[in-house]
This record gives sequence, C-alpha cells and structure tokens, in this order.
Amino acid sequence: MCGIVGILDVRGGREIDRRMLQRMNDTQHHRGPDEGDLYIEPGVGFGHRRLSVIDIAMGQQPLANEDGSVLVCYNGEIYNFRELTAELTALGHRFKTRSDTEVIVHAWEQWGADCVHRFRGMFAFGLWDRKQQVMFVARDRLGVKPLFYATLPDGYFAFSSELKALRALPSLPGQLDLQAIEDYFAYGYIPEPRTIYQGVHKLPPGHRLTQAVGAPPAHAERYWDVPFKIHAKMSDSDASEELAVRLREAVKIRLVAEVPLGAFLSGGVDSSAVVAMMAGLDTQAVHTCSIAFRDKAFDESAHAAQVAAQYATDHHVETVDTDDYGLLDTLAGLYDEPYADSSAIPTYRVCQLARKRVTVALSGDGGDENLAGYRRYRYAMAEQRVRGYIPSGLRKPVFGTLGKYYPKADWAPRVLRAKTTFEALSRDLVEGYFHGVSLMSDQMRARLFSPGFHAGLQGYRAIDTLRAHAARSPTDEPLSLIQYLDMKTYLPGDILTKVDRASMAHALEVRVPLLDHQLVEWISGLPPHMKLRGGEGKYIFKKSMEKYLPHDILYRRKQGFGVPLAAWFRGPLRQRLRDSLLGEALAQTGLFNQHYLREMVEHHQSGLRDYSAPLWSLLMFEAFLRKENGNGSGRHV
Repeated sequence: MCGIVGILDVRGGREIDRRMLQRMNDTQHHRGPDEGDLYIEPGVGFGHRRLSVIDIAMGQQPLANEDGSVLVCYNGEIYNFRELTAELTALGHRFKTRSDTEVIVHAWEQWGADCVHRFRGMFAFGLWDRKQQVMFVARDRLGVKPLFYATLPDGYFAFSSELKALRALPSLPGQLDLQAIEDYFAYGYIPEPRTIYQGVHKLPPGHRLTQAVGAPPAHAERYWDVPFKIHAKMSDSDASEELAVRLREAVKIRLVAEVPLGAFLSGGVDSSAVVAMMAGLDTQAVHTCSIAFRDKAFDESAHAAQVAAQYATDHHVETVDTDDYGLLDTLAGLYDEPYADSSAIPTYRVCQLARKRVTVALSGDGGDENLAGYRRYRYAMAEQRVRGYIPSGLRKPVFGTLGKYYPKADWAPRVLRAKTTFEALSRDLVEGYFHGVSLMSDQMRARLFSPGFHAGLQGYRAIDTLRAHAARSPTDEPLSLIQYLDMKTYLPGDILTKVDRASMAHALEVRVPLLDHQLVEWISGLPPHMKLRGGEGKYIFKKSMEKYLPHDILYRRKQGFGVPLAAWFRGPLRQRLRDSLLGEALAQTGLFNQHYLREMVEHHQSGLRDYSAPLWSLLMFEAFLRKENGNGSGRHV
C-alpha cells in the first residue's frame, strides 16, 4: 500500500517546485515507509511513498510504459493483474516488472479511460499521458482507497492520498466549508465529495476524472454503481451455497503477497467468515489478531478465541485499557478533518497489534452494508411498514405532533423511548433514515449553530446529501435504497476512512474481500428478504456460514466496537471537555451558540441527558481546529 501525490500545471509547461512536491510526499511517509521517489518534468510532478507488498524488487513508482510517455502513481492492489498482464501481452504490450502497477499504464494505452472497468481490486491512482497532455485520476468502485484533489487558484491541479499533503501547498485556500461542517455534525464525518475545505474534494468511489492541459477544471464522472438488479429466482439453499463459493473466491484472490499476511478477528460474523475461508485455502496456520478490553461490556475476545481455536490459527491478543482516550489528539492528526467515530480508537489499536505480526491483513468490513446487518435496517423497515398503513397526509401532522411533545427519555427502557420513533414516522423513508443515523437531529443543529452560520448555509441541509444519492439510486425498494445510501455515504466516509487512516498510520495494508465489486454486485441482486428476514439481518449469509462457524458466533447479538464515551465525559475527560467546548477555541469561530454548548455539557455531566456522541463530535472538531492553528495554517470560516 502506498501514498501518492501529483501536480499538473493546467496552464501548461511551468516548472514544478521540487521542494514543495517533496514536502507533500513527506507528509505521507507513514503510508509507505519502504521507499519514496519523485518524478518531475515540465508541468507535471509525481511523488510516491511505497509499502512493498508485490514485486518488492521491481515495483518502484512512479512507473512508465516502454517509451516513457505514460506514467502512473498508484495506491492499491489489482488482484487480477496476472490475467490482465497475459491479455495485454497477447495484444503486443511489453512488461518489465511483475507488479500490478504496470498493468495500469498498458491498460490505459489499450482501453483509455475505460481501463478502470477491467480492474478488480482497490485502487486510487493518477496517470499522466504526455502525448495526449491529460492527467487521468480514478478511485476504486467502493472507495476502499482514498483520493483527494483540488484545482488551485494559480492554475495547478493536484491530488493526494491524504488531505494533509494538499494542505502543504502554499496556494491552497484554507477556508472551511460551512456545508461540510453542517454535514459533519449530522453524520459524524464529511461525506464525499466534500472535504472540510472549500475547493478541495474527495473523488467519490467509482468515479474517474480527466484533466487536460489548457482545458477548464474537469468534473468527476461516475463509471460504476451498485446495480441492485434482482437475480432470477433461487432457493435459500442455492443462494447460501453460491454465496459461500463467491466469498471463498474473493478471499483467495486477496492472499497474494510477498510479505506476511493475516486477518483481523473480532469474533463477529464477518471477520470470522473471512478467517474460516482463509483457513480452508492454505495449509499454513492463518495469522489472526484481536484486542481484548478490561471492561467486559466491550470485550469480544472470547468469541474471537473460539473461532481461532476452531481453525487452529496463530492467534495473538492484546488487552487494552478501555480508558484509551489519550489517542484523541493523535486521531485529529490522522484524519486531517473532523471525524467523530469513536471506534477509531480500538481500530487504531488493532492495526497497531496486527503490524507487529503481518504487513497485510484481511478484514470483514462491508458485510453489514452488503447484507443488511445493522440493527437500524430492522428499525427502518419496521417504521416503513407502519408508514404503509397510514396515508402520508395524516402521518406528518399526527406523528409530527407526537414527536414534538413526547419527552425525550434517554434513561428509560427502549419501549418508552418513543420520541425518535414518532419523529421518524412523520417523515418519508429517506427523512426517517437520516433522522435515525444523525448524530444530532435537525432541532439540535438548529440550536447548536449561530445565526451567522445558518445564514451562511444559504438553505443547505445535511439531508440534501442523502436526497441526491436517492435520486440517482437504481432501486426504490425500501431496504435496498437505504443500503445504497449507506454504500454511498457511511461506508466510504466513515468505515473505510477509519480503517484506511488507522492501518496506514502503522504501514499496514488492509484488504476487504466482502467489498469485492463482483461479490457486491451479486449480493445486491439477492431479494431483500434473503438479507433481512424475521428481524434477522444477514439472514442468507449466516445460513451460508452455518457449516463453517458455531451457532453462537452467527446468531449472538451484534456487539459494537465501542468505547465508554458517556463515562469518560463524566469522569476522566470531565475537565478536558469543559475546557475544549466552553473555552475560546470554539467561541472564536463564531459558528456556535455558546449557551447551547454549555447546556449540553451541564446536562450530560449531571446525568440528566446522554449527549456523549454529540459531545465527542464537538471535542474532535475542537481538536481539529487546534491542529490547524498548531500547523500555522490558521482557520478561516
């Protein structure tokens, strides 16, 4: 795995500042500590940091074709590179390495921008074609690998693996994007294509962009989407058998490496299934790793140990203290923009553990989005059934009124916590789902932000992101639609971002077989009742794994990878929270209603309300601002 940077002079021919390019490349040293190199010609510069995994001896980058007219700077793995090498060789292309990187330059020569359709894997790359005078950038279909880009005021186009590399450019504007801030406090992350900075973008998953010299700024173009095209009718038994076969194949192609390889094993369904498939494909013991928590409310290590014992893996466990809040400032440096998923803390630790044993690790990420594993899918479908019984003209006034006046009772049993349900029922499916996944409701954000901030939004609302994706969705079936929304927002913006930054902080490559695009396409074609049935998420997946995993692993209650935020803010982080949220840093931005910030802190610390998730998002936002000031870049709103 690697870190990449690139610069193109869109006006044509100006010299690239080598020292500036070197600074950009150096910010990503952690992504590729094995090697680093720069390439510069008039108007074009590439920088690369390499984590050597395949063709260690000859896979250096940037890499060119035979006559040097096409160069690529690449981060990822293309798992079908051997088949593509054979096909391209038969078409007359000559290869000088055994790396998957070289496939990209010859595929571009052969198929142009449509080369991305031929790649099976995770990738983000920039390619310079000197003859055509174009820079082509692309990102894999599901967004496993990141890619940021910007067209600068001085006429340069630049891209990188992490936002910090672009921030090293002196001409990059530093203004914060108000719409991105609205998104952040709704979702807990900033969904593609926005970043925290105006004019800086994430290339969305399944998109490509071609920037020609002398042309106006290019726009990203979608080249792939999840089809959700239902297959011909099949039985449960046939579907479960085929799913196991397809998963095994997706795992198998991800076992190619010239370095130690293993897997994360949390004890959940997805990681356990990946380990079960790995164990059946190799005579060597699978290297597995997991972390244990001293607080048993968060500890799944016993379940991981059960699977490890079943498959005789070379299993390693480390116990970490649940009070691992010392990473707060480290996380702000890793993510480069506000990011509020507190499970980033244990994810960082498990990556740290894995890197002691392996350089490549397989994970079970993506199973919940693919196969409807989240509890929120079950709740959303239950709400949708109720909506179906009541005409839409009645739902909003009836349930909207109940939601407005029913007391919020975080302390009560779930059956009595009806306020959120009433509010969700008054909305349509997309509004209800947005309301359910939001860190802060519309009403909370209305109170949180200052009048000036609201005016600056010019009518924009965070739900507009989901609305835009829903309008492009290939399906309007309710369960499939909200899965699609998660695949476009939560999966790349939260889950895959978390794993990429945490793993690359330790120079660890993570491969994700459940997000193999061919497997995702096939699973999307399964009817919804095979994914969620009788309140059981991942129904057909669990059936397919019954011959491989114990019943109590498959059917136990899903346990999150969490940390005790509520207790931290009433205990060891009590004063840090007050200093950060009620101090000068947030006040000086002019973004927030200071009275409401104090109310949230006081109500949480007194035990009156549980504001742990919103408070964490504010704490991480404040940590981001401090990091900005500490880098001397200032902050501009």
